[in-house]
Amino acid sequence: MPSTLEPGVLYVSQKYQTAAHLCACGCGEKIRTQLGPLGWKFSNGRSGPSLNPSIGNWQKPCRSHYFIKSGIVVWAHALTEGEVLYGRHAEVRRRDRYFREQHSGWFTQLKRWWKGER
Repeated sequence: MPSTLEPGVLYVSQKYQTAAHLCACGCGEKIRTQLGPLGWKFSNGRSGPSLNPSIGNWQKPCRSHYFIKSGIVVWAHALTEGEVLYGRHAEVRRRDRYFREQHSGWFTQLKRWWKGER
């Protein structure tokens, strides 16, 4: 990643599974997103790059919330503090489940898959 980021540019390192950009609101804050099974999904289509899920800058003063879809910033509604907390708790549960599955045997994983617990 360059030390100085340009506005409107999404920098992606597949090797280090990370992306960075300046906040879409124009505040100048650097936003870094982890890619991979515990982070964001990056895709680069004909129309431009996309990051999923949304980017919520809850720790930044601007508290911006948006998606990057096909190279375009799509603004999302501002979340309440309760919605932010709910999202954080859901992320912790998702991470716990991921690591539990990584450390379980293949038979346990097969049973979960068969039951639809993906």
